[in-house]
Amino acid sequence: INRLHENVVWSMRGNFFYIPTDCPQRDERLGWTGDIQVFSPTASFLYDAAGFLTSWLADLAAEQKETGVVPFVVPTIMEQPTPPAAAWGDAAVIIPWVLYQRFGDEKILSDQFESMHAWVDLIEKIAGESRLWDKGFQFGDWLDPAAPPDKPGDARTPGFIVATAYFARSSEILGQAAKVLGRTKEEKYYLSLADEIRKAFNWEYVTPSGRVLSDSATAYALALQFALLPHETQRRRAGARLTELVRSSGFRISTGFVGTPLICDALCTYGDPEAAFRLITQRECPSWLYPVTMGATTIWERWDSMLPDGRVNPGEMTSFNHYALGAVADWLHRTVAGLAPAEPGYRRIEVHPILGGPLKHASARHLTPYGVASTSWFLDGEILTLEVEVPPNTRARVTLPGKEEAPLDIGSGKHSWKYPFTPKKHPRKPISLDSTVGELIDDPEAFSMALQVLRSHGTELADHLLSREDMKLRDAVGFMPQAKSILEDLQKAFASLSR
Repeated sequence: INRLHENVVWSMRGNFFYIPTDCPQRDERLGWTGDIQVFSPTASFLYDAAGFLTSWLADLAAEQKETGVVPFVVPTIMEQPTPPAAAWGDAAVIIPWVLYQRFGDEKILSDQFESMHAWVDLIEKIAGESRLWDKGFQFGDWLDPAAPPDKPGDARTPGFIVATAYFARSSEILGQAAKVLGRTKEEKYYLSLADEIRKAFNWEYVTPSGRVLSDSATAYALALQFALLPHETQRRRAGARLTELVRSSGFRISTGFVGTPLICDALCTYGDPEAAFRLITQRECPSWLYPVTMGATTIWERWDSMLPDGRVNPGEMTSFNHYALGAVADWLHRTVAGLAPAEPGYRRIEVHPILGGPLKHASARHLTPYGVASTSWFLDGEILTLEVEVPPNTRARVTLPGKEEAPLDIGSGKHSWKYPFTPKKHPRKPISLDSTVGELIDDPEAFSMALQVLRSHGTELADHLLSREDMKLRDAVGFMPQAKSILEDLQKAFASLSR
């Protein structure tokens, strides 16, 4: 995971020259709006990106002109005008808000307010009274792992779900920005608009029980993280279904550009945090750590830019330095290490690390506008040590992992806690060929071994196995070519497990 984080840093460093390019090589090398939109929280933690992105946002506003349309790339080089596209065009609204939250400067909101509301007003016209953005071109959940190499936009999540979700999110942010700036009329209007969009989304795309149209991981992550499900029962069901989908994928990535930055947060807030840790520690393709196992030193554009056999992906876009999928680093900072802003500019800090998976320690350090803030935790057996540094003239709210007591309110300085902590333990049955596929999936060590065995016999066999969760492993493998050889290799692998 440290290597993954280092890869994120190097991809940012390789792309932040004059403008935030999507990649530093090939003939593209442009300021793609969707990439920086999802990556801006991570960028704002890793470096003081405020000046850099403020300058780029001024260019974005200039490119909008009178139409309100945000080009796919800024500065634009397109010969023909580009249509509005959700997640990409929403950079006009989301990035100024991220910069305000991370650096605390209201001026970025006042400078960009005309650009922000021009974008939302445009989409409001397109959606009309239905409040559903269900017309026109969309990139959607770009580069969903299920999309064919030559059709990167052919995702499991329909583009109109992504579009309407982002319409709601940007409208809400615009209302919140208006509140910060004291623009009461706009605050009331855009917050009301956001509420109307949420109701329309819920009516059109969500069942009363909380199932979301398309039943994809990205659809649930969007609905949960963008507050599109008004009822607690819906949120609980959606969180449970998201966990089921992640598990049924073998804890491998099933999201593209849009869902990837949201899924771990959605799992930790509404689903099962342990599923998020299974995702981040997965090494089989597609996963964040698969490129690391292949020797990657930067973030790739595709999960499988290099195939397991060492060949380069034959798809039309295969960059080996593309920071967008590294947006997960923001979750590592805020949730695993537990260092997040509770108020704009880190005037108040939220310290709430979540422990899970095989991780025994984590730390994060950030130079806030007030000085250095840092967190560090270390689990030694069943003793947890948490250390927090709070910069001058700020305060922090600290939630001690494993404690049910109310969060602590602390002032500036260095603080430390050391206390007994019992990690959650899941009963583990001995895994054999008579175990069900579901029991195998729930055992991280055995499942990883099984995937390696299946990959050695054919890359498509893992998906074949996952679709037979209720079957005994012996019977599920019996349908495969080379069944006898696979069963022998699995039996040897399970015999080597340390229990």
